[in-house]
Order: sequence, then C-alpha cells, then structure tokens
Amino acid sequence: MKTNKATASVVKMMETKRPAASSRNSRPAPVETEGDIAPMVHSILEHLGEDPSREGLLRTPERAEKALKFLTSGYTMDLNKIVNNALFDVEYDEMVIVKDIEFFSMCEHHMLPFYGKAHVAYLPTKKIIGLSKIPRIVDMFARRLQVQERLTQQIAETINEVLQPRGVGVVLEARHFCMMMRGVEKQHSGTVTSAMTGDFRERKETRAEFLSLLRMGDSRL
Repeated sequence: MKTNKATASVVKMMETKRPAASSRNSRPAPVETEGDIAPMVHSILEHLGEDPSREGLLRTPERAEKALKFLTSGYTMDLNKIVNNALFDVEYDEMVIVKDIEFFSMCEHHMLPFYGKAHVAYLPTKKIIGLSKIPRIVDMFARRLQVQERLTQQIAETINEVLQPRGVGVVLEARHFCMMMRGVEKQHSGTVTSAMTGDFRERKETRAEFLSLLRMGDSRL
C-alpha cells in the first residue's frame, strides 16, 4: 500500500463527506463517517494494511470515534454538576469508606486500557457527601488519558476540596494492558497506588485503620 494513496482517500472523504468509491465491485461501498476522529481512524486502518471498505470494518471508524469520546468524556464533565449540592450536615466524625469502586481508564503512553478498583475514605468535619458521588468523581478522572499515579492524586485532591474533611485516603489497584499485551507481557502483575491527605497522612493510626479495613473480606451483602 502506498501512503499517498491512503492520504488522498482520507482528504477526499473529509472534503466531500462521502466515502470514496470501492476499488472492487464485489465489496460494499463504505458508509458515511461523521466527526473529526472517524476519518483519521479510516486512515489508520489503511496504514495498518487493512481494507476499511470490507464488511467487518464498514462502521468501525464511526464506532471507534464514539468509543474514544466516551472513554475520554471525563474532560467535559463538570464537578459541580456531579456533586449537585449533595453535601449534608451530619453529626458524624468517624471514617467513611467506599470500597471496590470499579474503574476503567486509558494509559496516556500507549492508549491501552487499565482497569481496577478504587477505595476512597474520608474523615468528615461538618459535612458528608452522597455516596454515589464518590464513584462519579472517580469516573470523571478515570475517563481521561491517564497514569495511575495522577489519577489517584486527582481523586484525593478533589474530595478534599469539595468536603474540606480532616483527611482523605485513596488507594487504587489496577492491571495495565500496556504491560499485559505488549512490552514485558506480564499477565498477573498489579499496580497499587495511594494518596493521603490530612489525618491519613499525618496520623499513623488513622492510616493503619484505613488499610486494615481494606484488607477485610468481601463486603458485598
């Protein structure tokens, strides 16, 4: 395949918003693609040596665009809309933990997925937050191009900013496809990261309590 042919095909498609005619009459004509990403995916498929006009790939550029926009939708999420004033005055000053929050993200180095569980705890002062808001905050940062270390820190800093608690503790456990599918190809290696603020960072007993509660058995009812 010649690169100039692939490039010309993509330029023509972007200018006319119509798929180029198939070079083989036996193949169905490519479907129309929309948006800025789909034509680029079409070009990538050609550069990989594929035929974007074959049946199995006809709608792949469009699907890939929708998938990428969903997987990176965290860039357009609004923290205020997520929290939605779900802060409540409650006389409670013991640890609140939301465990086993499933998340999926994309490694910014190879754009391959990494996935795992987030465990989030905080020590309230005057306010608590609706429990469903914590997983939503996790998703807001997970649905971006990320590294696990930054993701962990962003979750902790955001909850600290929203609640102004006595402290926040966040632990993420994840598996990375950039290690599993390529590179060292280690299938069972996991990565654990943590971020602590306030009492979780400064008080050894608080941190120990948090980590001890995480080691408890299956908490599902």
